[in-house]
Amino acid sequence: MGVPGVREAPEAPEAPGAWSASDPYATALRTGRGPLFLRRADGWLLPLDVERWCARADAVDRAVLDRCEGAVLDVGCGPGRLVAELAARGRTVLGIDVSAAAVARTVRLGGQALRRSVFDPLPAEGRWDTVLLMDGNLGIGGDPRALLDRVARLLRPGGLLIAETAPVDVDERTQVQVVGVSDVGPTESPFPWARLGTAALLRYARGWTPAGAWTADDRRFAALRSGAAPAGGRRAR
Repeated sequence: MGVPGVREAPEAPEAPGAWSASDPYATALRTGRGPLFLRRADGWLLPLDVERWCARADAVDRAVLDRCEGAVLDVGCGPGRLVAELAARGRTVLGIDVSAAAVARTVRLGGQALRRSVFDPLPAEGRWDTVLLMDGNLGIGGDPRALLDRVARLLRPGGLLIAETAPVDVDERTQVQVVGVSDVGPTESPFPWARLGTAALLRYARGWTPAGAWTADDRRFAALRSGAAPAGGRRAR
Protein backbone atom coordinates (compact mmCIF):
# COMPACT_ATOMS: atom_id res chain seq x y z
CA MET A 1 0.00 0.00 0.00
CA GLY A 2 1.50 3.33 -1.05
CA VAL A 3 2.11 6.49 0.91
CA PRO A 4 0.35 9.60 -0.44
CA GLY A 5 2.77 11.89 -2.23
CA VAL A 6 5.44 9.21 -2.64
CA ARG A 7 5.54 7.53 -6.05
CA GLU A 8 9.11 6.30 -6.26
CA ALA A 9 12.58 6.77 -4.83
CA PRO A 10 13.44 10.43 -5.50
CA GLU A 11 16.55 11.88 -7.00
CA ALA A 12 16.87 14.18 -4.02
CA PRO A 13 19.61 16.75 -3.50
CA GLU A 14 22.46 15.81 -1.23
CA ALA A 15 20.95 15.28 2.19
CA PRO A 16 22.74 16.64 5.25
CA GLY A 17 23.21 14.36 8.21
CA ALA A 18 25.10 11.60 9.83
CA TRP A 19 26.04 9.13 7.11
CA SER A 20 25.34 10.96 3.87
CA ALA A 21 29.01 11.06 2.88
CA SER A 22 30.20 7.92 4.62
CA ASP A 23 31.94 5.59 2.18
CA PRO A 24 32.44 2.87 4.83
CA TYR A 25 28.71 2.85 5.53
CA ALA A 26 27.70 2.75 1.86
CA THR A 27 30.21 -0.02 1.22
CA ALA A 28 28.90 -2.04 4.15
CA LEU A 29 25.33 -1.74 2.89
CA ARG A 30 26.31 -2.77 -0.63
CA THR A 31 28.17 -5.86 0.60
CA GLY A 32 25.80 -6.64 3.47
CA ARG A 33 28.59 -7.05 6.00
CA GLY A 34 30.93 -5.16 8.32
CA PRO A 35 32.83 -4.64 10.40
CA LEU A 36 31.59 -1.09 10.90
CA PHE A 37 31.77 1.15 13.95
CA LEU A 38 30.82 4.50 15.41
CA ARG A 39 34.09 6.01 16.67
CA ARG A 40 34.30 8.72 19.31
CA ALA A 41 37.12 11.25 19.38
CA ASP A 42 38.78 9.32 22.21
CA GLY A 43 38.97 6.21 20.00
CA TRP A 44 36.14 4.27 21.67
CA LEU A 45 34.31 2.10 19.14
CA LEU A 46 30.65 1.06 19.09
CA PRO A 47 30.12 -1.93 16.75
CA LEU A 48 27.28 -1.58 14.25
CA ASP A 49 25.31 -4.74 13.47
CA VAL A 50 25.47 -4.47 9.67
CA GLU A 51 24.80 -8.14 9.01
CA ARG A 52 21.57 -8.08 11.01
CA TRP A 53 20.47 -4.80 9.44
CA CYS A 54 21.02 -6.22 5.94
CA ALA A 55 19.27 -9.52 6.66
CA ARG A 56 15.53 -10.10 6.64
CA ALA A 57 13.58 -8.97 9.68
CA ASP A 58 14.17 -11.47 12.48
CA ALA A 59 11.77 -12.69 15.16
CA VAL A 60 12.52 -9.76 17.47
CA ASP A 61 11.96 -7.28 14.63
CA ARG A 62 8.71 -8.97 13.62
CA ALA A 63 7.42 -8.82 17.19
CA VAL A 64 8.12 -5.08 17.24
CA LEU A 65 6.33 -4.64 13.92
CA ASP A 66 3.32 -6.53 15.30
CA ARG A 67 2.91 -3.62 17.73
CA CYS A 68 2.82 -0.98 15.00
CA GLU A 69 -0.46 0.80 14.37
CA GLY A 70 -1.77 2.13 11.07
CA ALA A 71 0.65 3.94 8.78
CA VAL A 72 4.30 3.61 9.80
CA LEU A 73 7.28 5.94 9.29
CA ASP A 74 10.67 4.25 9.79
CA VAL A 75 13.16 7.01 10.66
CA GLY A 76 16.72 6.04 9.73
CA CYS A 77 15.47 2.96 7.87
CA GLY A 78 18.97 1.84 6.84
CA PRO A 79 18.96 -1.00 4.29
CA GLY A 80 15.22 -1.41 4.68
CA ARG A 81 14.49 -4.74 6.35
CA LEU A 82 11.65 -3.32 8.46
CA VAL A 83 10.12 -1.31 5.63
CA ALA A 84 10.23 -4.38 3.38
CA GLU A 85 8.62 -6.58 6.02
CA LEU A 86 5.79 -4.13 6.63
CA ALA A 87 5.28 -3.64 2.88
CA ALA A 88 5.05 -7.40 2.45
CA ARG A 89 2.28 -7.38 5.05
CA GLY A 90 0.37 -4.85 2.97
CA ARG A 91 0.95 -2.01 5.43
CA THR A 92 1.33 1.68 4.59
CA VAL A 93 5.00 2.34 5.36
CA LEU A 94 7.71 4.80 4.37
CA GLY A 95 11.40 4.71 5.23
CA ILE A 96 13.61 7.78 5.37
CA ASP A 97 17.39 7.85 5.53
CA VAL A 98 20.17 10.34 4.71
CA SER A 99 22.16 7.59 2.97
CA ALA A 100 21.58 7.11 -0.76
CA ALA A 101 22.83 3.53 -0.46
CA ALA A 102 20.28 2.81 2.28
CA VAL A 103 17.40 4.26 0.29
CA ALA A 104 18.43 2.37 -2.85
CA ARG A 105 18.60 -0.93 -0.99
CA THR A 106 15.22 -0.35 0.65
CA VAL A 107 13.63 0.29 -2.74
CA ARG A 108 15.25 -2.83 -4.20
CA LEU A 109 13.63 -4.84 -1.40
CA GLY A 110 10.22 -3.55 -2.45
CA GLY A 111 9.76 -0.77 0.09
CA GLN A 112 9.16 2.94 -0.34
CA ALA A 113 11.89 5.26 0.90
CA LEU A 114 13.02 8.86 0.63
CA ARG A 115 16.46 10.32 1.07
CA ARG A 116 15.64 12.77 3.81
CA SER A 117 16.63 13.76 7.30
CA VAL A 118 13.92 13.47 9.92
CA PHE A 119 14.27 17.23 10.31
CA ASP A 120 13.47 17.85 6.62
CA PRO A 121 9.90 18.37 5.38
CA LEU A 122 8.24 14.96 5.09
CA PRO A 123 5.02 13.56 3.61
CA ALA A 124 1.94 13.34 5.84
CA GLU A 125 3.39 15.32 8.74
CA GLY A 126 1.12 15.13 11.74
CA ARG A 127 -0.74 12.10 10.34
CA TRP A 128 1.53 9.10 10.94
CA ASP A 129 0.12 6.48 13.30
CA THR A 130 3.51 4.97 14.26
CA VAL A 131 7.10 6.17 14.07
CA LEU A 132 9.99 3.73 14.46
CA LEU A 133 13.41 4.68 15.86
CA MET A 134 15.26 1.37 15.71
CA ASP A 135 18.92 0.25 15.66
CA GLY A 136 20.21 3.14 17.75
CA ASN A 137 18.38 5.86 15.82
CA LEU A 138 17.41 7.58 19.07
CA GLY A 139 20.88 9.05 18.63
CA ILE A 140 20.02 11.01 15.47
CA GLY A 141 21.06 14.64 15.78
CA GLY A 142 22.67 14.22 19.19
CA ASP A 143 19.78 16.05 20.91
CA PRO A 144 17.18 13.59 22.23
CA ARG A 145 14.64 16.23 23.25
CA ALA A 146 14.76 17.90 19.83
CA LEU A 147 14.32 14.52 18.13
CA LEU A 148 11.35 13.62 20.32
CA ASP A 149 9.76 17.00 19.65
CA ARG A 150 10.17 16.46 15.91
CA VAL A 151 8.68 12.94 16.09
CA ALA A 152 5.72 14.31 18.03
CA ARG A 153 5.03 16.70 15.15
CA LEU A 154 5.13 13.82 12.68
CA LEU A 155 2.66 11.66 14.59
CA ARG A 156 -1.09 12.10 14.83
CA PRO A 157 -2.34 13.03 18.31
CA GLY A 158 -1.98 9.92 20.45
CA GLY A 159 0.30 8.31 17.88
CA LEU A 160 2.81 5.64 18.81
CA LEU A 161 6.61 5.90 18.95
CA ILE A 162 8.52 2.62 19.23
CA ALA A 163 12.19 3.16 20.02
CA GLU A 164 15.06 0.74 20.48
CA THR A 165 17.10 1.91 23.45
CA ALA A 166 20.68 1.11 24.42
CA PRO A 167 21.15 -2.25 26.19
CA VAL A 168 22.74 -0.42 29.16
CA ASP A 169 21.63 2.51 31.32
CA VAL A 170 23.37 5.34 29.48
CA ASP A 171 22.70 8.99 28.65
CA GLU A 172 25.48 10.19 26.37
CA ARG A 173 25.84 12.95 23.79
CA THR A 174 28.99 12.92 21.76
CA GLN A 175 30.60 13.43 18.34
CA VAL A 176 31.24 10.32 16.26
CA GLN A 177 32.43 9.13 12.86
CA VAL A 178 31.45 6.01 10.93
CA VAL A 179 34.55 3.88 10.30
CA GLY A 180 35.49 0.46 9.02
CA VAL A 181 38.05 -1.74 10.68
CA SER A 182 40.90 -0.33 8.57
CA ASP A 183 39.98 3.36 8.91
CA VAL A 184 42.64 4.62 11.29
CA GLY A 185 43.05 8.07 9.74
CA PRO A 186 40.55 10.88 9.18
CA THR A 187 37.29 9.98 7.46
CA GLU A 188 34.23 12.23 7.14
CA SER A 189 33.65 15.07 9.60
CA PRO A 190 32.37 14.05 13.02
CA PHE A 191 28.64 14.43 13.61
CA PRO A 192 26.56 14.64 16.80
CA TRP A 193 25.11 11.43 18.20
CA ALA A 194 23.45 10.26 21.39
CA ARG A 195 23.05 6.97 23.24
CA LEU A 196 20.05 6.52 25.53
CA GLY A 197 18.92 3.75 27.79
CA THR A 198 15.23 3.39 28.54
CA ALA A 199 15.39 5.42 31.77
CA ALA A 200 17.13 8.29 29.96
CA LEU A 201 14.56 8.21 27.15
CA LEU A 202 11.73 8.53 29.67
CA ARG A 203 13.45 11.51 31.30
CA TYR A 204 13.53 13.33 27.97
CA ALA A 205 9.98 12.36 26.98
CA ARG A 206 8.10 15.34 28.39
CA GLY A 207 4.57 15.45 27.07
CA TRP A 208 4.67 11.75 26.11
CA THR A 209 2.86 8.88 27.82
CA PRO A 210 4.83 5.67 28.45
CA ALA A 211 3.15 2.77 26.66
CA GLY A 212 5.44 -0.14 27.50
CA ALA A 213 9.03 -1.31 27.73
CA TRP A 214 10.45 -4.74 27.03
CA THR A 215 13.59 -6.74 26.35
CA ALA A 216 13.98 -9.41 23.69
CA ASP A 217 17.18 -11.27 22.75
CA ASP A 218 19.33 -8.70 24.62
CA ARG A 219 17.68 -5.81 22.76
CA ARG A 220 15.62 -3.23 24.64
CA PHE A 221 12.61 -1.27 23.45
CA ALA A 222 10.22 1.37 24.72
CA ALA A 223 6.88 2.62 23.42
CA LEU A 224 5.53 6.12 23.98
CA ARG A 225 2.32 7.89 22.96
CA SER A 226 2.37 11.47 21.80
CA GLY A 227 0.32 14.06 23.62
CA ALA A 228 -2.79 15.79 22.35
CA ALA A 229 -2.46 18.22 19.47
CA PRO A 230 -4.92 20.49 17.62
CA ALA A 231 -7.57 18.47 15.83
CA GLY A 232 -8.03 18.41 12.08
CA GLY A 233 -5.19 16.18 10.86
CA ARG A 234 -5.97 13.09 8.83
CA ARG A 235 -4.17 9.79 8.97
CA ALA A 236 -1.48 9.02 6.42
CA ARG A 237 -3.27 6.01 4.96
